[in-house]
Amino acid sequence: EAGVNHDGKLDKAFRLAVTAKKIKADFIKFQAFDPNLLCTVNAVKADYQKKNANQESQLAMLKKLSLSEKDIIKINNFCKKIKIGLMFSVFDSKSYKVINNLKLKYMKIPSGEINNYPLLKSIKKNKTQIIFSTGLSNIKEIKYCYKILKEKKSVSKIIIMHCNTEYPTPISDVNLRVILNLKKVFNCKIGFSDHSTSTFLPAVAVAMGASYIEKHFTLNQKSRGPDHKASLNPKQFAEMVKNIKE
Repeated sequence: EAGVNHDGKLDKAFRLAVTAKKIKADFIKFQAFDPNLLCTVNAVKADYQKKNANQESQLAMLKKLSLSEKDIIKINNFCKKIKIGLMFSVFDSKSYKVINNLKLKYMKIPSGEINNYPLLKSIKKNKTQIIFSTGLSNIKEIKYCYKILKEKKSVSKIIIMHCNTEYPTPISDVNLRVILNLKKVFNCKIGFSDHSTSTFLPAVAVAMGASYIEKHFTLNQKSRGPDHKASLNPKQFAEMVKNIKE
């Protein structure tokens, strides 16, 4: 998960992709959103964003971090060139159309959008495999998202990610046993979107049956931006991959 750690700079997005390949990630994921559709002028930042980013508004921050359609196409072409898998989290119907045109293998619905029913109803019609995260959600909400996607999709194309949305997530709040419960309730693959800074917990999640692991990484944890401090550096990410393989 490169997320917005490119800081709105295309060359940095390319460097993240090259690094992701070096540290043996199978895919790199970015975020596709239209800031004006994602939040209002008066939207307040999360506490971790206030600590780790500049003091501008949530909307101003998102405008700096958003990728244009041209940027997204260039990133897609670059990832094809260096042969690393690419996917995007989509936050709104406009961005969905842009990403859907790329015909990628996977598409991600972030935690905050699993109640975005117009978006879900658009996404369920495509042929892409859909990953969705469950941070901030209760089991009723997760079931309803699953039900909407399943109306048009085979369960083999749906992946549910256990997730805690605190950045970074304290180890005491990770609650990996949720993976076991999700495996009992849903007839699809289960993964783990890990916002802790542990390089060990993803391997435990795999041992518990997680098929997919998502983890933020950055080129520099001291960079100014909302997610850098909660992300692994390349050396830590490589160690995490090693642990998972073992």
